[in-house]
Amino acid sequence: MNCPTATLLISCPDGQGIVAKIANFIYANGGNIIHADQHTDFATGLFLMRVEWQLQGFNLPRSAIAVAFGAIAKPLQAEWTLHFSDKVPRIAIWVTKQDHCLLDLLWRDRARELPGEIPLIISNHSKLEPIAKQFNIDYHHINITKENKKEQEEKQLEILDRYQIDLVVLAKYMQILSPEFVAKFPSIINIHHSFLPAFPGANPYERAYERGVKVIGATAHYVTADLDEGPIIEQEVVRVTHRDRVADLIRKGKDVERLVLSRAVRLHLQNRVLVYSNRTVVFA
Repeated sequence: MNCPTATLLISCPDGQGIVAKIANFIYANGGNIIHADQHTDFATGLFLMRVEWQLQGFNLPRSAIAVAFGAIAKPLQAEWTLHFSDKVPRIAIWVTKQDHCLLDLLWRDRARELPGEIPLIISNHSKLEPIAKQFNIDYHHINITKENKKEQEEKQLEILDRYQIDLVVLAKYMQILSPEFVAKFPSIINIHHSFLPAFPGANPYERAYERGVKVIGATAHYVTADLDEGPIIEQEVVRVTHRDRVADLIRKGKDVERLVLSRAVRLHLQNRVLVYSNRTVVFA
């Protein structure tokens, strides 16, 4: 069995000696660093870092690490999060009627490619419930209308709390979440069937076809109150030609959507994504 690790994601104003202070905190407590990466954003003056170390032989108990590192982080004016590799995140997949991203995530989960577990699927339609039964996953059908949206979102939040969900993945969930919902549960990844910022909103393949584009793509991003403008985690493109019709663009687009969403979910679960200023650094 692999030795469990701890990971710190850190952002702070850039300055001298930051790497040394963080590394020395781990070294002084008997830790063995196995991964470390950093980046300085000169436009914002921010230093960003991901550091991972083995917990075996580390002198501090887990419950004391945050308090001890807080003393290091405070004078650095740092924002930071601490994660443990053997804490298995719980994922809820939200869908509407399309199944290609859902099936891809479930297959990858069954193949143990994703470091998490999926106990829950939520949908505003009942069409995909047989897939949930096939994979022995609980399925909640919650119909959403303009009239009942607030009430139903409260029900969704209650279900997420009951299942102790850490991450929501919108796998072609064709509803806009309210700003109030996002404020209460901000850990949400969406797949957008376009290479954002091009063609945001609905029907991007039709609009891409009309423009005669030579590449189409997909974008996985964190959800914010601003539609399709959250921090981007992963993107990919595929070439198209004048011979491709809208149906061909959709078929090729679905392939790239699967790939981009699974990459983004994996990166998030591995604690490799650091968000700042509506952007991300991905320590892949």
